[in-house]
Amino acid sequence: MIKAAIVEDQEILRKSLKIVIESISDIEIIGTAENGEKAIALCERKNIDILLMDIQMPVMDGVKATEEIKKRWPNIKIIILTTFQDVTYVLNALNAGAEGYILKAVDPEFLVQGIKMVYHGGSLIPQQLAKEVFGQIQSTKNEHSEQLDHNSMKNPYELNNQELKVLKCLTQRLSNNDISEKMFLSVGTVKNYVSNIYSKLNVKNRSSAIMKAMEESLIEDKKY
Repeated sequence: MIKAAIVEDQEILRKSLKIVIESISDIEIIGTAENGEKAIALCERKNIDILLMDIQMPVMDGVKATEEIKKRWPNIKIIILTTFQDVTYVLNALNAGAEGYILKAVDPEFLVQGIKMVYHGGSLIPQQLAKEVFGQIQSTKNEHSEQLDHNSMKNPYELNNQELKVLKCLTQRLSNNDISEKMFLSVGTVKNYVSNIYSKLNVKNRSSAIMKAMEESLIEDKKY
């Protein structure tokens, strides 16, 4: 059974999420907290698999809490609960180590599917919200654009051809096994390429790698 916790400053949302999730799945909500500091205290007391983490909270926000929790308990997976108004914070949360993000107003069935996908090692970046984030990134880049050499910007992280192909597969939400079959590589080799990509991009997980690829247009003919 997946053991999850909810970190959200609005009490009514904490309670309703707990009721809904437990009523339609076998996921157990073993604790709740109203801010980042209490989320850390909860992690100290409970054996948690997944945290549903709000971003904007008093005392300590979700980005800072994610960063601290990932340092101390890297195996705890974190899904950011967000609104369209919070998308500017999403990249910071992913860079801090979150496995994905989802809208607070999402259909409960999709939320449960997302929790299970992240629990089993996947990343959660809903297409609609990803487009919103990407749109804001592009807008910011356009506002602050500089005349830099196109070729040097195209691959600033010195990813080789195979790593670029694997990164493209990651953006298409393919698992390591799927990539192995598509590229005719062993699963072990794929894992090595993925590890190299994380290192070169200076990211911690698939979600961060995907968002960085989007942010910096590292992959051509992308499908998000």
